[in-house]
Amino acid sequence: MYTSKTVLRGSAATAVAVAALIGLGAGSAQAAGWPPLQPGARLYTGTGGSGTATTVDLGDLGSCHTLSAPVRSVQVVNGSASVVLYSGADCASAVPWATGSLAQSDTPWAMGSYRVVPA
Repeated sequence: MYTSKTVLRGSAATAVAVAALIGLGAGSAQAAGWPPLQPGARLYTGTGGSGTATTVDLGDLGSCHTLSAPVRSVQVVNGSASVVLYSGADCASAVPWATGSLAQSDTPWAMGSYRVVPA
């Protein structure tokens, strides 16, 4: 016998299946994005964690490091240190840009140097 309950159950099952497929699609898009978070800090020459990665020594507090190539994105996973980035070499910049101790972000412009500071 055909009832409205059968139609509702069928519609609910269809909605769940569509949501699952959409979720799978979103998962695939995420896989192509940022690299997985891992302890430490990395600077990337491209946006979204792409390009060449430079590993930051988070134990080297206060020292200025000039990069061989400008960076456009950063990931930091650390509870006690963060990174201040500068657009110029030798930590020179009119407006430095700072991360937090847990960060995954594109920088507002190309950065040429950095310094590690306590979080």
